[in-house]
Amino acid sequence: MNRGKTDPVHTTAPSQISGMIMQRTARHILADGPIYGVALLLLGICYILQLVYSTPPGLAVLAHNFRLYLAAILAMLLVDLARILLRDRPTSPIAHLRCAYGKRLGDPRFIARLPIFLVIVALMPLFSAMKSMIPLFNDYDWDATFIALDRTLFLGHDPWRLLQPALGHPVVTAVLAFFYHLWILLPYVGTIYVVFYTAASRVARQYLLGFFMTWPIVGGLMATWLASFGPCFLEPLAGNNYYAEQMAYLRGANEQIPVMTLAVQDLLVQWYRTNENGLGAGITAMPSMHVAMAFLFWLAMRRVSPAFGRTFFAFFALTWVSSVHLAYHYAVDGLVSVIAVWAIWKAADALLRWWDRRMGTAPEARMQFASDLSR
Repeated sequence: MNRGKTDPVHTTAPSQISGMIMQRTARHILADGPIYGVALLLLGICYILQLVYSTPPGLAVLAHNFRLYLAAILAMLLVDLARILLRDRPTSPIAHLRCAYGKRLGDPRFIARLPIFLVIVALMPLFSAMKSMIPLFNDYDWDATFIALDRTLFLGHDPWRLLQPALGHPVVTAVLAFFYHLWILLPYVGTIYVVFYTAASRVARQYLLGFFMTWPIVGGLMATWLASFGPCFLEPLAGNNYYAEQMAYLRGANEQIPVMTLAVQDLLVQWYRTNENGLGAGITAMPSMHVAMAFLFWLAMRRVSPAFGRTFFAFFALTWVSSVHLAYHYAVDGLVSVIAVWAIWKAADALLRWWDRRMGTAPEARMQFASDLSR
């Protein structure tokens, strides 16, 4: 026995532990400064524009989105519980889980990211309202340009026609429509994973900053500037039947096996005509937020693990191809999204590096920050 020595774990007062947790939490919040600054600035601009020109989403819409995020968290929690129990096979499952989650809930990184979670909850309703306001700022007059660009890039052919021999089968179309709808898991389940899970800690700041920049800039500013309906909305909203043959195929396929996207497209047309500005409303083809988010998520996940990188690159490619086949987007919509998100990703990295240098957290303290995140 070493009676002359004391165990620092057992002699640390609760007040000292609380002080250490608060100090680390403050360090994490400070490191996230650019995320808060950019997010609050861009969302503030969106909110002011909605106050001036329209009606911001009410508390009911925000509460609905909050419930969607809670549902995503619950689903992830159930999967995580099963993973821990199957991996560790504890003799006392309740005590084991209480210990595991007690450590996580007391993690300064977890505490510091709770305010960011609340900002994320506000983002989707504000973005949907901004999409609904596009007609107030610009006419939808870019479709002809994007049709011509598609044909130029594909040597005089419409991209959907080139895809048709491989994808133009009702079962294939229905499967692609299903996976296209799975995209909704990226802003909900995917973002929660990046925010709170240690495995994604080294990409969390860059992803979150890119996330908050992508929605207002790509899905707001650029979508308003390059306002276009997209193939599936061109006839019902602009009276242009250029894609009538593609839509006829999709509706014919839907009679054999349900194509999930068609019902959503019809609902969006209805909402557009009634000026609905709730969650999920608004029509904009260029740029494609489906492709933008899938590409952003791949950029982050490839740095989490090679397997994640391969999986989400495949999902990104599938999303881009499906967006064309299902008549939501022109091919150039995805191309512009990729270029814009790549620029945002690089800008986010540069801003965070500048912030770390300014706050004195580079490079040694930045390594310490990463070490704290992994604890």
